[in-house]
Order: sequence, then structure tokens, then C-alpha cells
Amino acid sequence: MKKIFHQALYAALLLLPLTASAAAGKDQNLLGVYREGGWVMHLLLVCSIAMVWLIIDIWLRTTRAKMTPDEDVTMAQELFRAGDYLGAYQAMKGSLSPFAEVVRAGLGSIGYGKVATEEAIYATVDKLSSTLQTRINYLSVIGVCAPMIGLLGTVGGMKGAFGSLGGAGLSSGVGELAGHIGEVLVATAAGLLVAIPAFMAFYFLRNKLQGAIHHLHEKSEHLFRNTPYDYLKDADVGQEETYAALPNWLQAPEG
Repeated sequence: MKKIFHQALYAALLLLPLTASAAAGKDQNLLGVYREGGWVMHLLLVCSIAMVWLIIDIWLRTTRAKMTPDEDVTMAQELFRAGDYLGAYQAMKGSLSPFAEVVRAGLGSIGYGKVATEEAIYATVDKLSSTLQTRINYLSVIGVCAPMIGLLGTVGGMKGAFGSLGGAGLSSGVGELAGHIGEVLVATAAGLLVAIPAFMAFYFLRNKLQGAIHHLHEKSEHLFRNTPYDYLKDADVGQEETYAALPNWLQAPEG
């Protein structure tokens, strides 16, 4: 996690001022251009760090090696072939991969029949998909908010520029106004810089997630194909503690 954050920070620090400098059309150092954008550049820097961090994090989370690790798939297949469903549950319980979580949910409902098992698998896959999709949606939020933040800085800078023009008079303030306008547009350019890659990453990672979830669902369903549900009826494979009991107003049978 720290490594991903550091990568995002370095990328954002390089990306934001560099492009803003190109947009300003001046031969300035990065720190100078960053200062030209005003206080909103601090907010845009935070947005750019969050954007890069989300892109790296979601990319790593949606790889097949992370979603359906080969070692987890192979272990589950071997235990299923041996009919060791209890061992498969414990093995998947010891893993943190999404595949292990889906298989564990299916095994926990295997004693209730095929329909219950498939529903448990689908519900878990849907939960994992929703969790990752929520992270991806944050990129869309950044893409919408970043131009508005840049525009806010531009409007604030323009207000100050026109204020200085009114105080100095038209003859002496035109050149100063032009300089102010060039400076405040840096904030707008920086906002667009953050928004454009955020939206591109949003659509790309959304499609990547759909492919990863489809592969996860396919691998999980394939594992439970031809499961002998008749022999596993009422089996408590999960062996988890249950909390539901008979209503306390019922009398226990005498004797």
C-alpha cells in the first residue's frame, strides 16, 4: 500500500506542473508554474495523487493473478477431485483472493442444494464486483470535479486581475491584466490535465473489471460443475457457528 502511494505521489508531482507549464507557454521551472495556479493547485495535486493511486490500485486488483490465482484454483480443483470439501473450505479460508472468497461462499451453502450454492456464488461475485466498481467510480468523480476546481481558481484569479485593472486605470492596467489572465489559466489547464486521464482510466478499468469478474465467475462455476449435491444434503461444510435457535417460547419436549 505504501509503495503504491509513493508511486502515485511521484507521478502526480511530475505530471501536474509539467503539463501546466506547457499550457502556460513559458519557460519556467515547475515550482513557479505551480505557484502561478494559486491555492487551487493544492487541491488539484491531491486529486492527481488520488487519481494515480486509484489507477495503480485498481489495475493490480483486477489482474487475473490477483482475482483468480493459479495456486488457489489448482488447490481447489485437487481437493474437489478428492472429495475433500471440508479441506477445500479450510484451504480457501486461509486465502485472501476473490476466487477463494467465492468458493468458500459456495461451499458454505453446498449442503442446501445446487440452487442455494449458485445463489451464494452469484451474490459473492456481485459483492466483489460492486466493491471494485465503487473504487472505479471515484475516478469519474475526480474527472468531474477537477475542471470545476480549476475553473474556480481561474474565476478567483480573474476577479483579482480585474480588480487591479480598476484600481490602476485602463491605460496602465492592460498589460498587467494580460499577465494575470495568462497566470490564472494555469489552474484551468491543470484541472483538465487531471480530468482527461481520470475519465480515460475510468472507462478502461471498468471494462477490465468486467472481464476479470466474468473470468472469476466462470472459474468458480466450473469448479462446482457435477457436484454430488444429493450426497452432500444437509452437510455443514463451512462448520461455522450458527446463532439461530428455536423460539424461546417453545417448550422443550419432556423426557
